This record gives sequence, structure tokens and C-alpha cells, in this order.
Amino acid sequence: MLFSMFSKEESKKIRQEFWIDFGKEYPRKWLLYNTKIKDVTLKFTFTTKKAQVSIDIELYDEFIKAYYYEKFVSLKGIITSKYLPDIIYDEYYKLDNGKIISRLYIELQEVSIHNKNTWEETKEFLYQKMLKLEAFFLEYKDFIDN
Repeated sequence: MLFSMFSKEESKKIRQEFWIDFGKEYPRKWLLYNTKIKDVTLKFTFTTKKAQVSIDIELYDEFIKAYYYEKFVSLKGIITSKYLPDIIYDEYYKLDNGKIISRLYIELQEVSIHNKNTWEETKEFLYQKMLKLEAFFLEYKDFIDN
């Protein structure tokens, strides 16, 4: 697909429109940054190439980051059998800004925040996958944090 180039301002406006639309269609208080575990967050991501729902571990202390990541690795059988069979584990996920984090994520390819024709599919994907990711996280939070 070819898309016209958008100015930064146009792109920002489109992104805001999507997230406002998503919030109206799925009015819910998401866990996201309120995990009660420092530097472990749940995130929605929607770019011009893909959509993701993820658990991000962004600690600067490599030992603690590895500790949390290993906790999630130990739960892989549970999350893949009961919640999200397609989840991807990446201990060294590179963000667009170059920062390396650990990320567990589910991804929807070939969608774009700039293409409104992909918005409905993406909103449904984000909603359904985050519901499952939150349910998993809340069920196993005490284990992860101990």
C-alpha cells in the first residue's frame, strides 16, 4: 500500500483521533503504567506498520531486568496455553529510539495508524489482546513481583 506523506502535525492529529476513537469505542480503565511494579508496564502500540500489545520491562539495572524477564519466561507455558498462544518473548527488543528493553508482545502486521481502513481491525485486536494480557498479569502479579 502506498500512503501519502503526512506532516508531523497531521500525523499527530491522526494518532490523537485514533486513540480518542479507541477510548470512546472501548471505554475502560486499563492497567498500563499502574502495575505497581516499577518499570514494568503494559502498553498499546500502533504505528504506520503494525499494532502491538505488550508487557515492557525497562529497568536500567540489568540484573533486576533479567530477574523479571526470567519470571515471565517461567510463566510462558501458562500464558501460551491459557491466554495468548501467539505471544512473542524478546529479551532484547529494540525500540524506535534505539533503547533496548525486554518485551513480551502480540503483534498485528500490515496495519497503519495512517490508514483508517485498518482502524476497526486494529481496535478490536488491541482490545481483545489487552484484556487477555491484563488478566494474565493480574493473575500472576504476586508471583512476578516476589
